[in-house]
Amino acid sequence: MKVALIGYGKMGKAVEKIGIERGHSIVSIIDMDNQEDFQSAAFKSADVAIEFSIPSAAYNNYLQCFAANVPVVSGTTGWLEHLNGIKALCKNEGKTFFYSPNFSLGVNILFAVNTYLAKLMNNFPQYDVFMSETHHIHKLDAPSGTAISLAEDILRQVDRKKQWTLEKTNTPTDLVIEAIREGEAPGIHEITYESEIDFIQIKHCSKSRTGLALGAVLAAEFTLGRKGFLGMNDLLQF
Repeated sequence: MKVALIGYGKMGKAVEKIGIERGHSIVSIIDMDNQEDFQSAAFKSADVAIEFSIPSAAYNNYLQCFAANVPVVSGTTGWLEHLNGIKALCKNEGKTFFYSPNFSLGVNILFAVNTYLAKLMNNFPQYDVFMSETHHIHKLDAPSGTAISLAEDILRQVDRKKQWTLEKTNTPTDLVIEAIREGEAPGIHEITYESEIDFIQIKHCSKSRTGLALGAVLAAEFTLGRKGFLGMNDLLQF
C-alpha cells in the first residue's frame, strides 16, 4: 500500500514507523512547509493519506486529498464544525474518509463500556458523573476529541445530564470535564460516577503513541476498496 503522511510530528513519525514495519511504502510526506506537494504526482499516487495535523489545517487538508482522489484517514480533533460537510462529500461524491478521535483499540473498548455503564447509571440518580482527561502540553484542543466523544455518549444515555462543560459548576445538569495538560502524557481518560457512599470509575491510560499509530495504519488498510464515511466501529465491528 502506498501511503501519504500529512503532518510529520510525533504521531506522523510513529505512523511512518508502523507503516514501514507492516510492509507499506511512504510515497509523500506533507507538513506546513511543503503544502504545494498536494499537487505532486507522488501524493496523487497514494492509496491513502493518513492525517495527524492541527485543527485549523485539518479541513483544508481533507479537501486537498479529495481533490487528488486520495482517501483520508484522520485522527486530528477540534475540526468537527465541518463534519457534516465531510459526510456530505462522502455520500454525494463517493469520497472515502475514515475518522476517529482515537485509534487505540483500548480506547474504543472504553467507548463501548462507557455507553453500557451510562445506560445502567441512568436508573441511579444518586450518582453524579464527571470526567477528566490528561494530555501532553503540546495538544492544542481541550477537551480532547476522545473526551468529547465519551461525554456525548453519556449525554445520550443519562437523562439528568444536558450538556458538558469545562467549567467547574454546581449545576446538576452539567457534565463537568477537567482537561489537564502536563508533561508528555500520551493520554488518560477517566469517567467517575460518585454517590455519598461510593464511586464507580472506568479509566484508560495510553502508555505510548504506538497503539494509536497501529490503529491508524489498520484503518488505512481497511479503507482499500471502500467508499463513504468510516470509523472504528466499522473496523472493529462493535
